[in-house]
Amino acid sequence: MNGQAAAPAAGTVLNALATGTGSAFAIDLETTAAVELVDDGEVTAEIAGHPDADTALVERCVERTLERYAADAGLAETAVGADVRTESEVPMASGLKSSSAAANATVLATLDALEIADAVEPVDACRLGVQAARDAGVTATGAFDDASASMLGGVTVTDNTADELLARERVEWEALIYTPPERSFSADADVSACERIAPLAELIAELALEGRYGEAMSVNGFAFCAALEFPTAPLLEALPAVDGVSLSGTGPSYVAVGDRTALEDVRERWEARAGTTRLVETRNDGARTL
Repeated sequence: MNGQAAAPAAGTVLNALATGTGSAFAIDLETTAAVELVDDGEVTAEIAGHPDADTALVERCVERTLERYAADAGLAETAVGADVRTESEVPMASGLKSSSAAANATVLATLDALEIADAVEPVDACRLGVQAARDAGVTATGAFDDASASMLGGVTVTDNTADELLARERVEWEALIYTPPERSFSADADVSACERIAPLAELIAELALEGRYGEAMSVNGFAFCAALEFPTAPLLEALPAVDGVSLSGTGPSYVAVGDRTALEDVRERWEARAGTTRLVETRNDGARTL
């Protein structure tokens, strides 16, 4: 019994660290997962190209999914395990939701191997990955905002304290991503510093819920660059040409959205910096089985 799935990365509209309310949108960089069920009860995982990477999240996603759905697939009496392999276009620890994409792809691939993927609501599959991320300690918030954007596509606004979807819309932007050479792990973020800008985060949430996503992004960018001590120069280099620009997640990547002409102008400025710059499509379709 084998399954495969893919899930897109995401960029930030509102970081949820301040208040628990967050917002993100899917972008066209993917993580894929392949799951083979085995009968020895063991779960093993590997991440292509990263032989020494921590696989606890991927393994926990499989375990959570099997605990919840193995009986529905008629495997309650069997000691079910799995071998898992993930492969990703999304740079790790870059603020582009690589963990959420990996979790979503792994959960869906496991459901595909169980042959019940079509019977499970995408948002329920998403919540399994979020629970696994908390179990594995790779997120400070549970990242339901990031995970929901990756699973469902488009832009989402969520209450991460209740894993509740508050809004979802299609978007027609393109996205420009600048990723500096350094890495930043979201679990290491200074949560107390982020909580001190909670009143500003509440304003950003209001903008997002009114559909003013670009404005929300830009305010979020300046607020969280200050809280997390990232430079604001990349934001200033993008404004006012783009619809919105922000630090993505807890960094170090920055993401701007708008039309291609404006983004290509910004790309010239960002490419003068050390690191990698990519121009990608946003995604209104989310994770899927293969």
